[in-house]
Amino acid sequence: MSPFSPEVQVAIARTRDEVAALHAELTRYDLVVWTGGNVSGRVPGADLFVIKPSGVSYDDLSPENMILCDLDGNVIPSTPGWERSPSSDTAAHAYVYRNMPEVGGVVHTHSTYATAWAARGEEIPCVITAMADEFGGPIPVGPFAIIGDDSIGRGIVETLTGHRSRAVLMQNHGPFTIGKDARDAVKAAVMVEDAARTVHLARQGGELIPLPQDAIDALFTRYQTVYGQAPQGALA
Repeated sequence: MSPFSPEVQVAIARTRDEVAALHAELTRYDLVVWTGGNVSGRVPGADLFVIKPSGVSYDDLSPENMILCDLDGNVIPSTPGWERSPSSDTAAHAYVYRNMPEVGGVVHTHSTYATAWAARGEEIPCVITAMADEFGGPIPVGPFAIIGDDSIGRGIVETLTGHRSRAVLMQNHGPFTIGKDARDAVKAAVMVEDAARTVHLARQGGELIPLPQDAIDALFTRYQTVYGQAPQGALA
């Protein structure tokens, strides 16, 4: 018998489906190699999240082998997938969920260009309008931390708290992104790699032209509050 209410059981099943499917976006956009990288999603209405198992091929991922954890990163026993080890980044994801209640999804990749910036410990400057739209400024660098405990999570939270960016480049490691849900975090992972590649190529050709702060603010506000919204008075 499940320890969860019927409503939470439905939410868990939907989160499993979404998280499993979203891993295909990481391979689609060439953000990962082999079994590296991971997506997790918070279960709405419960202190739980779903994350990828460790070391499993992306071709073999399914809702049934996603792993259900509590917000301390403990695997919930006797649930589908529980016999596998969760992602090695589980403690980092759990720390983010505990300390950033507005976050509904976390993604980690080793995407090539973003990781190259992380290897230099250098933030990506906001020199293109797409970055202003999506991240509201530069993409910051977080501290170096070793996998295995919540050190990476602490670095993510410390760096992104009060920051517009939904992406952080963990020094010598790679990008982590957050979002209102798992899909939103995956979008941020795609966009941070696109920005990292574009700004890198631009810098090879000459000096970068910074965007004025007032332009960044205006672009971010427009994109976050107007872009994609139905015109006032339009039918839903």
